[in-house]
This record gives sequence, structure tokens and C-alpha cells, in this order.
Amino acid sequence: MRLLAASLISFCLIAGGAAAAEQRPIEGANRMSKSDDIRAVAPALENYAQKIVQGDLWKRPGLSPRDRSIVTAAALIARNQTVELPQYFGLALDNGVKPAEISEVITHLAFYTGWANAMDAIPAARDVFKSRNIGADQLPTASGPQLPLDEAAEKQRASRVGEQFDQITPSLVQYTTDVLFRDLWLRPALAPRDRSLVTVSALIATGQVAQITYHLNRAMDNGLTAEEAGEVLGHLAFYAGWPNAFSAAPVVKDVIEKRPR
Repeated sequence: MRLLAASLISFCLIAGGAAAAEQRPIEGANRMSKSDDIRAVAPALENYAQKIVQGDLWKRPGLSPRDRSIVTAAALIARNQTVELPQYFGLALDNGVKPAEISEVITHLAFYTGWANAMDAIPAARDVFKSRNIGADQLPTASGPQLPLDEAAEKQRASRVGEQFDQITPSLVQYTTDVLFRDLWLRPALAPRDRSLVTVSALIATGQVAQITYHLNRAMDNGLTAEEAGEVLGHLAFYAGWPNAFSAAPVVKDVIEKRPR
């Protein structure tokens, strides 16, 4: 199980088929063509995209373009919205997200949004990687040295979860400890702060508000600031919808207000 989980992305990306795109999906000609297509159907939507999303949202200072790329990719994968993934994977690379980090985002979300969602993101990443000559040497290995584990915090988490659910679903408790928190979260190709950012973004994007408190606190322990958390909500309103953003807003507010200053 551990080897299968860790090797998910490395194997699939290296084994890409012959249908890979030969051009970068984020190039100007492609963006222009898409703008023309949108304008032919929904001129107001194209106007919002140009003036608000590209002209304002992505330029706001509270969250870096790199982080916005991570948040957007996480939301699209979590919601299984693969049409725009090539464009946003390309933009992520342009904004400084490393190929290894994109690989780990997909792997991470297999556990937090479902195996099929991660698998559906593979073709888009494979094609973008091929178009940019990104090979296996730039991807994380299936296994290897891990980040240090906070034994005390993990023992407390495992004990709490075990007391609640071990009698009902021992498999869930075991996999949560052995695969997620003693393996996946310790993979070094994605920093703990970024892994938390991916998780929180996916939870907000899919309306999983019950899990946000724990993971947002973990994210802020890992270095995410209150300002950045607020910007994540504003960003995801566009990419996951206003209802999901506002459903998460009271939880985010509560976490931020209860944290020591």
C-alpha cells in the first residue's frame, strides 16, 4: 500500500502516451483563441475573466502567484474539473511551482479528494510535462528519506482518532496513521505549509467544512498566515463558487480568532 501510494504519480507521468500536446497550453495564442471562444458565447463572462480574474484577483498581494497556482490546481483536481488543468499547470510552472511539487499535489489529493480525481489529473500533467521536456529526473522518487515526524503531536492525534473510531472502522484509523500521517505528510518534495495549503483548498472547494478546523490550524502551524487564509477564500470563490467560499468563511474566521496572537 505504501509503495503503491508513493509511486502513483512517478509511474503515470513517465508512462505518458503519444497523444501529449506539443505546445505549451499557456502560450498567448492559446489564451487569445480561448478568449475569442468565450466572447462568442458569453461576452460578459469573458469581460469578467479579463478584468476581474486575470486583471485583479491574480494580482492581489495577500497571496503570491505561486500560492494562487497551488490553490487553483488543488480546487480543479478536487472538483474533477480537468478541462482547464493544462492551462493552470502551465501557469503554475511559470509562477515557480516545481514539477515535483505538481506531482506531489496530485498524489496528495488522491487521498483527500479520491483516487479517481488524481488519476483524471494525470493526462493534463503528463502533456504539460512532455511539452516542456520535464522528465523523471525532475519528479519525486516513489520512496526515500522523509521529513522528521513530530512524535508527540502525532501520538496525540492518533490517540484521539483511535478512541473515537477504532471500534467502528479500524482500517480507516490504521491507514490514517500509517499511510497519511507517517508517510504521505512526510514526503519532502512538497513543504508541509504547501501540503496544508493544498488540503485546505481542496476541503473548501468541495464543501467539506467539518474538516477545515483541524487542517487550517495545522496549516497555520506550518506557516500559513491569517491574511493568506483569507485570500484563499476570496480566490476560491471564483474557482469553487461563492457558496463554498461563504460556507467555509465562518469556520476560517473562528480558527483565526481563536488562535493565540
